[in-house]
Amino acid sequence: MRYLKTELPKVLVLVSEPIPDARGHFVRVFSREELAAEGLDFSVCQINRSYNLKKGTLRGMHFQKAPHAEDKLVQVIRGAILDVALDLRPESPTFGRHHAEVLSAENNRALLIPQGCAHGFQTLADDTEIIYLVSAYYEPSAEGGLRWNNPGLTINWPEPPTVISDKDNSWPDYPLPSRV
Repeated sequence: MRYLKTELPKVLVLVSEPIPDARGHFVRVFSREELAAEGLDFSVCQINRSYNLKKGTLRGMHFQKAPHAEDKLVQVIRGAILDVALDLRPESPTFGRHHAEVLSAENNRALLIPQGCAHGFQTLADDTEIIYLVSAYYEPSAEGGLRWNNPGLTINWPEPPTVISDKDNSWPDYPLPSRV
């Protein structure tokens, strides 16, 4: 597995190397020990799966507030997405900036989104399925978000959303909160 740094501190792209044989291939998608070597202490508390019927479905921008903040490792197991991490860490030199990465079942990439970053994605294909490894249990009272098309952000979504929840459409606009 390779770990590629992005312009945002602790936001990593994980690239798995398939090991092929006559049956197909095997891919390792997570190693706590290897992440620790990259300076990240990631313990999995919960694994979530998201199925998205239509291309253009948009989910985000979500985060969990402290003390329930979470690290999230996102990987596509069918289809493709544009996955986005938005830095909301006030002490970060990249506060308010984002990293976008195409994740697909074919490219064997995953995006590690650390605590203090918001997360969102748009599907690039019908029938897209994603798994998330999460370091904290979901706590409804700690849920937060920013509107996906906030004019203060510069996220270039591939297309207008075809499906989006009322909740995701009604998150607040920029300016970003001072603390997450």
